Amino acid sequence: MGVAFKFFGKGFAETLLQTTASPVIGLFIGILATSIVQSSSTTTSITVGIVAVGGLQIEGAIPIIMGANIGTTITNTLVTTAHIYRPDEMRRAFAVSTVHDWFNLLAVIVLFPLQVTTNFIGISASYLATIFSNVGGLELFNPLQIIIKPSIDLIVNVVGKSGILLLILSLVVLFIALRYIVINLKTLVIGRVEIFFDQILFKTSARALVIGLILTVLVQSSSITTSLAVPLAGAGILTIQQIYPYTLGANIGTTITAMLAAMVTGQIAAVTVAFSHFIFNVFGIFIFLPLKMIPIFFAEKLAEYSLRSKLIPIAYILLVFFLFPLLLIYFLE
Repeated sequence: MGVAFKFFGKGFAETLLQTTASPVIGLFIGILATSIVQSSSTTTSITVGIVAVGGLQIEGAIPIIMGANIGTTITNTLVTTAHIYRPDEMRRAFAVSTVHDWFNLLAVIVLFPLQVTTNFIGISASYLATIFSNVGGLELFNPLQIIIKPSIDLIVNVVGKSGILLLILSLVVLFIALRYIVINLKTLVIGRVEIFFDQILFKTSARALVIGLILTVLVQSSSITTSLAVPLAGAGILTIQQIYPYTLGANIGTTITAMLAAMVTGQIAAVTVAFSHFIFNVFGIFIFLPLKMIPIFFAEKLAEYSLRSKLIPIAYILLVFFLFPLLLIYFLE
């Protein structure tokens, strides 16, 4: 799905990122661009590259990074549509997917005005950048790419590099895979799997956060990490309270890709922007991990409301990630 979006979205995303005129527009450009390419790592890495060549100032790049944090949650929200015809599964899955949305939205609501008025993220990131600017680039081993890249390359060649056909095919595979993941998980719950997740991996908030962080670093995609939790919630194996810190860990883990991209450039401004992504997430976690019931409350209420009509989750995705940012960019530009 990510490859499909990049075929007809990456060039548009790059153009968007270079047209920011104010912090507010930059914020919504970050949301829209990341929703199109379905990867905050891609958006932040492109932003880092633009800053490195002088096409964008640090102050203009940080709001884009904040918006990217919101836009990246679209993938796990899309995943919930596979549960749309099973109300109980849908309620649990939609709450888990949107709690990530609510964390990022609330973090932006609190931290964006502070950033615009004080530039505290830029100042903190600049300090870290001076320490790491001469470290140099690193290449992380990504086991997921070794498994799936040959298959993706084959499919791309077969469909003739068509973004639309790839997207349709990926959605079909996604729905089938998620359906059978849930069926198999429900079967395995009878055994020891539920105990393993409940009493070992997700026993404490700190452990769940660390697992989310490590897994995201390994696969270099928070979208994949958080989407994995959706069928677990749909099957009733994990609760939203257990998965919430796991998604916060994924938010930290996804900042690694941009940091590596920035260190390759050797530009202090680029490294500063990459660290701003990390610092934004850290401050957000400091605020909304202790206050976790706020995003959880909003996510559960939205999930309950979504059961009234199957169109509500689809309308939510279109409005929050595409139409609303697009309209604001158009009218504020």
